[in-house]
Amino acid sequence: MPSRRTVLAATAGVAATLAVGGPAYADDKKLRSLISRMTLPEKVGQLFVMRVYGHSATAPDQADIDANLKEIGVRNAAELIAEYRVGGIIYFTWAHNTRDPQQIADLSNGIQRASLRQPRGLPVLVSTDQEHGIVCRVGEPATLFPGAMAIGAGGSRTDARSLGRIAGQELRAIGVRQNYSPVADVNVNPANPVIGVRSFGSEPGAVAALVAAEVTGYQRSGVAATAKHFPGHGDTTVDSHTGFPVITHSREEWEELDAGPFRAAIRAGIDSIMTAHIQFPALDDSGDPATLSRPILTGILREELGYDGVVVTDSLGMEGVRTKYGDDRVPVLALKAGVDQLLNPPKLDVAWNAVIQAVEDGELTEARLDESVLRILRLKAKLGLFDAPYVSPGGVDRNVGTPAHLAAADRIAERTTTLLVNEGGLLPLSAGEHPRLLVVGADPASPSGTTGPPTAVLAAALTELGFSATRLSTGTAPTSAAISAAVAAAGEADAVVVGTYNVTASSTQKTLVQELLATGKPVVAVATRNPYDVAQLPDVQAYLASYSWTDVELRAAARVIAGRVRPRGKLPVPVQRADDPARVLYPVGHGLSYRT
Repeated sequence: MPSRRTVLAATAGVAATLAVGGPAYADDKKLRSLISRMTLPEKVGQLFVMRVYGHSATAPDQADIDANLKEIGVRNAAELIAEYRVGGIIYFTWAHNTRDPQQIADLSNGIQRASLRQPRGLPVLVSTDQEHGIVCRVGEPATLFPGAMAIGAGGSRTDARSLGRIAGQELRAIGVRQNYSPVADVNVNPANPVIGVRSFGSEPGAVAALVAAEVTGYQRSGVAATAKHFPGHGDTTVDSHTGFPVITHSREEWEELDAGPFRAAIRAGIDSIMTAHIQFPALDDSGDPATLSRPILTGILREELGYDGVVVTDSLGMEGVRTKYGDDRVPVLALKAGVDQLLNPPKLDVAWNAVIQAVEDGELTEARLDESVLRILRLKAKLGLFDAPYVSPGGVDRNVGTPAHLAAADRIAERTTTLLVNEGGLLPLSAGEHPRLLVVGADPASPSGTTGPPTAVLAAALTELGFSATRLSTGTAPTSAAISAAVAAAGEADAVVVGTYNVTASSTQKTLVQELLATGKPVVAVATRNPYDVAQLPDVQAYLASYSWTDVELRAAARVIAGRVRPRGKLPVPVQRADDPARVLYPVGHGLSYRT
């Protein structure tokens, strides 16, 4: 077989005028004509969405060049495109793609320039995971919103639509045109280690309404939304990044619990749907993950639900899709199942060559590839990438992190903070009665690398609101020394605010809170991730749920603590008792407020 470089070089002079199309490319006839002129390697390249290290398409830092050479065999994004003609690139914080908005815009432009300079060069669909809340790749000074479960607590379709509209506007301005959000999974399992607060809640109807609203907001801004993870990842105790979850719902339970939000997304005109690396025996008893299941992706998603948009896999580097098959088989089986975009394979050369070989061996037809390439090019045309693939510095300044956008995020966050417990009307705190506050608790890393640490954010916000607040980070697993230091510091305070993070029955966070309560000082707790924490700490006088530890949600919690705004959030999931999980401690819809 001739090498990839030989094939591409041989076609370099053919139909070069196809590099960028105009509005006519929204016409399937024009797109099919374009596809007919593409080589097999070019078609295969369009199917892949790949990571690449570096802040620049052509001049990344040396450490990023080294990482690219090790993992992909290229030095930078421009070489990745020349070598594999990839149709998409995904941005990650850890890949150093997202330093700041102007840099991201420059990277996006460099990627488009590199691709459009190729023979029959096509625009690249740049994507990222900007769910907001605990999964966020683009950080400050971009606008950061509350995550899905917080939006579920607010219960406002208007807020969900506004989030999508504003976040989409900002993503488009920096050249990101496909966002892997919203999460359409219904989180019916409190022990779910991978979805949790990334879900809008446990009630299918409420989740469906908010999914549809957010999809509408994103797509009206010219960014493709992506509902994930089909057919539903909400009831699992296994993380598909590290294992192979099995969903035991019956077909009837799937219809009742899982299907609704995806149906709603499709009715809203969703541009792309992401697959789940889960086994769902009631929908396909082969033992294959849904990502590789023709009965699920073609039989149910395409034929039963009538979806003809782009289907993208979850990352092919995750263990859930690699458990049963090798990395050479996974992309081929995904395409046979009905997938269009192959996301982030661990070894691109293995995956790319496997698809080429499958076509040459007759396992896959070129016509099958053409179906997926057409869907991908339709989406690029719809998003205007053939007409205007580049973004401008002025557009970044006009759209990203504007005062109006930041104010909107703050207002939305205020409507999500949920007051779960308020014994004796402890909250709101008064700066006159409790002037000195100690803020302690967990300081998990910022989702975007640009916010926090949470104790510092809370302390600063409370100080701005008239208190004198000091902070002490005690971590997610406080040591005896840290607990002793917190108890000693509490002696100098009038009240304590403690941030909790995924408290379990054996967590030393429980010991921390119990010893703070033993001081006799008023203790206000803020669950900075899962609202289920409250069940483990029944003696706390006041408990708030913020659903994430990002700045916008913590500042809103501080305003609620200080009484500047009333708590308005309502639990979008039930909280079970810690000592008897079969019994509900706080039902869906629970949420206290202040007397007016």
